[in-house]
Amino acid sequence: MVQRPPIPRLDQLAYGGDYNPEQWPAEVWAQDVALMRAAGVNLVSVGIFSWALLEPAPDEFDFSWLDKVLGLLHDGGIRVDLATPTAVPPAWLRRTHPDTRLVDRTGAVLGGGARQSFCPSSPAYAQAAARITEAIAARYADHPALALWHVHNEYGGVNALCYCAGSTEAFRDWLRGRYDDDLAALNAAWGTSFWGQRYGDWTEIEAPTAAPTAVNPAQQLDFLRFSSDAHLANFRRERDILRRHTPDVPVTTNFMLANCKTLDYWRWADEVDVVANDHYLQAERADNVIELAMCADLTRSVAGGRPWLLMEHSTSAVNWQPRNIAKRPGELARNSLAHLARGAESVLFFQWRAARFGAEKFHSAMVPHGGTGTRIWREVVALGTEVLPRLDELRGTTVVADAAILWDWQSWWAVELEWRPSVDLDFRERVEACYERLWRDRLTVDFAHPERSLDDYPLVVVPSLYLTTPAAADNLRRYVARGGTLLVSYFSGIVDATDTVHPGAYPGALRELLGLTVDEFLPLRAGETVTLAQGLTGDVWAEAVELAGAEAVLRYTDGPAAGGPAVTRHSYGAGTAWYVSTRLDAAALGSVLPRVYAEAGIAPPDGVPGGVELVRRSGPAADYLIAINHTGDDAVLPAAGTELITGASCADTVAVPAGQVRVVRRE
Repeated sequence: MVQRPPIPRLDQLAYGGDYNPEQWPAEVWAQDVALMRAAGVNLVSVGIFSWALLEPAPDEFDFSWLDKVLGLLHDGGIRVDLATPTAVPPAWLRRTHPDTRLVDRTGAVLGGGARQSFCPSSPAYAQAAARITEAIAARYADHPALALWHVHNEYGGVNALCYCAGSTEAFRDWLRGRYDDDLAALNAAWGTSFWGQRYGDWTEIEAPTAAPTAVNPAQQLDFLRFSSDAHLANFRRERDILRRHTPDVPVTTNFMLANCKTLDYWRWADEVDVVANDHYLQAERADNVIELAMCADLTRSVAGGRPWLLMEHSTSAVNWQPRNIAKRPGELARNSLAHLARGAESVLFFQWRAARFGAEKFHSAMVPHGGTGTRIWREVVALGTEVLPRLDELRGTTVVADAAILWDWQSWWAVELEWRPSVDLDFRERVEACYERLWRDRLTVDFAHPERSLDDYPLVVVPSLYLTTPAAADNLRRYVARGGTLLVSYFSGIVDATDTVHPGAYPGALRELLGLTVDEFLPLRAGETVTLAQGLTGDVWAEAVELAGAEAVLRYTDGPAAGGPAVTRHSYGAGTAWYVSTRLDAAALGSVLPRVYAEAGIAPPDGVPGGVELVRRSGPAADYLIAINHTGDDAVLPAAGTELITGASCADTVAVPAGQVRVVRRE
């Protein structure tokens, strides 16, 4: 199947980045366009932070500079991803409407001098954002450079939650809709009979601000849902304005998938015309390429398997991590092509030219402070002119996945609220450990919502699903009964969407499927470990597991559950459900997964050196193997076909030099 191109007005892989010409004198603009052409740039994002320049006073607009910039870009053959600048409200909006200011959980009013310093539920902000969006859309709807609309910037990045009076009132309105104006239903869902929290009037409900002790967890979950929806409403408002003016131009916004906890991106996925994501390498992590791959796979999965856009990443160091480690030679291209391998059809950076002032002046760019005499510039040009043009045929192909991992933002929210059995319960840690194991076994992963169909996958992994809805539990039972293989990690299946414990013994919603009960949670002390058969070591967590149809595959040999089942297997219908009741790291999971793979009919590729990443893409005309060598040694892999980057013919093998990437069109 040929996928619809994410940017119909661009007939090649997109290459470029954020362009902020307002930071530079007008005489630099023509130089920028010439350099863009020399680097192979074909798409730039413009206007993201320019609200104060475009509307210097309420309802007074100045588009003269933007007209010139877009004209220069069009004359240079460069397409534009034109932004609505609503992430940075002008100072005059805060001055004239102080109720737009963000308020934190303690009641402190936050100041300006930053970005996204506004309340997402503010009516004054909504009105002003709609006005600037309307003005931009009306002026540039027919501009020949326009290829894509870029709404806002990184929704929920720093203003995810606001606790002001306006937000509290909006929260009450949202709750009325969620509970059909039935206060008794809210009281039941929130369990307000506990601690005497019953509400007799909607006006009594507050946002979950700082309190003397733990705040009602169901209230906190609903506030997180409300807050995600508030940002989504702001996006929809601007999107609908843009669509009215240009129904044929796709509209997107830049997500921060995997690294933004506060937005439920499954709810956002169908609202954008194409999914776009920002990803910045966690530079100090030794395994940061695995985290990159995970984020790319999650982005593709939220996009429903369709092509997606890498909207931002860095050419080298960023400026906001504790220690901003520079990328080494070749890493820029290797990171870029890793995203491309996993479904991206763009390679875009923040930003085009390094800023000389402001908070991000030490952030790397396509044109560094040192200009065109730098290594980074040479690598930027090589990627845009020598590599990406040879990979255009990957457009429209799909990534081939071997297994699925469940990911649910709302369960992430719930498991990390206060007063859980252990402070060491960590959603991301469990997901990353499971993902790392599959990555090291050269298996490509799709992520899936717990309630979506899983029938396409021979193996589904559930790293953390504390919040399990009845629909999700039914879905997992149906999947296994039809022949699927399921692997579930501890503290899953415990509560429903209101953070209410499922009736009966743990693990509640998954008890029948797993063929066991958990008599008691046995969280471990800091630094404490438990030993399993075969010499495996777990930490953080153990459980007193009682078998109820399942078999013990591995037992604890010491610790609070000594002698009890640690890893179990349960035949259910035509499939099997596995359970791991302690925290095993990726290495230890390597002793458990081979049997799970075998039952699922999965055979990880043999003979691939450690540190070499493999991804398959498939299209109607050809299949492709993408090999990324993250090591310092050359590698040779079995592959027959044509290598696209070098043009070499591969009879039986492809050589992948140290630190490089090879893409083989298979024959």
